[in-house]
Amino acid sequence: MVCIRKATIDDLLAMQACNLLCLPENYQMKYYLYHILSWPQLLYVAEDYNGRIVGYVLAKMEEESSECHGHITSLAVLRTHRKLGLATKLMNAAQAAMEQVLILLISF
Repeated sequence: MVCIRKATIDDLLAMQACNLLCLPENYQMKYYLYHILSWPQLLYVAEDYNGRIVGYVLAKMEEESSECHGHITSLAVLRTHRKLGLATKLMNAAQAAMEQVLILLISF
């Protein structure tokens, strides 16, 4: 069983490791730190029953645009855990969180 939850700062190394295994474009740790410090509510991980991070999504809100909108920076799921719907679940979690941020921003 795999659960989708908000990422914490303790997850960043495992997220980076997942990125290195899955994707050709890799990020330095400062990039993950930037995301979690700027938009902590928009980072999610997929964690297996052993506590291992098997996927993640990095999302952020566009700050320099005239229209407020969010986008996905990176999404990865380990090969061993693909075809289980984890990427869809990660995307849904990030989208719901971005919608909540938009509601808060619009209400100000």
